[in-house]
Amino acid sequence: MSTQSEPFSGLEIERYARHIILPEIGGAGQQKLKNARVLVIGAGGLGSPVLLYLAAAGVGHLGIVDDDMVTLSNLQRQVVHHTDSIGENKTDSAAATMHRINPHIEISCHTLRLTPENVAALFSTYDIIVDGSDNFATRYLVADHAALLEKALVTAAMGRFDGSLTVLKPYESDSEGNAYPHYRDLFPEMPPEGLIPSCAEAGVIGALPAILGSLQAMEVIKLITGIGEPLLGRLLLYDALSARFETIRYKRRQKATNQRATEQ
Repeated sequence: MSTQSEPFSGLEIERYARHIILPEIGGAGQQKLKNARVLVIGAGGLGSPVLLYLAAAGVGHLGIVDDDMVTLSNLQRQVVHHTDSIGENKTDSAAATMHRINPHIEISCHTLRLTPENVAALFSTYDIIVDGSDNFATRYLVADHAALLEKALVTAAMGRFDGSLTVLKPYESDSEGNAYPHYRDLFPEMPPEGLIPSCAEAGVIGALPAILGSLQAMEVIKLITGIGEPLLGRLLLYDALSARFETIRYKRRQKATNQRATEQ
């Protein structure tokens, strides 16, 4: 994280008062949030609550990656956008909403599609990556390069009424010296195209990404401030229809590598 330490203005102290009075956060933790740089992949269903809550929390620099435009069918779940935003770039629409929430933060709009050619340069200027993408090719690209560049990754995925969430730092080890797992330790290979339908094909309940995206934002705040126990080596599963959360543990495979990223 950045070590720059600009003092808070009176308005910022009032804005973040409920954070600052938390012993686990305090002024020092809020300063860490202000100094952090977080890149969010996708300004859609998952990205919307991530961007809204990280902006409100005072994360000092937020980057948004998305090459899509706002459509009417997005608005059932992508709450960072508004009816008046239809036809705008999602990055610009999201940035406008975030600035209305918190004018003290900086926002970088990367209106592009993430590719093997641009991912390394883009990731290099950020501390934490949040994956809110909606396709497997992007998820594997993001996970492989976040590991290669030693960037913490908070990744989530969702189906019609369920979803999952985990945190990845495979370049670090736990207290017993065991290396944390890669994304490919959990999902070794990309599923065949067409096997799992997209949200556009299968549908998704509108409140579901709000739950998962808020959990992603919480994991980011924990990583930045150093509080709690991030979901490292743990996959959080949520079933909306039964209102049930479950957590499963997963480990580094003996011969796990990040070969796919290094080959690109």
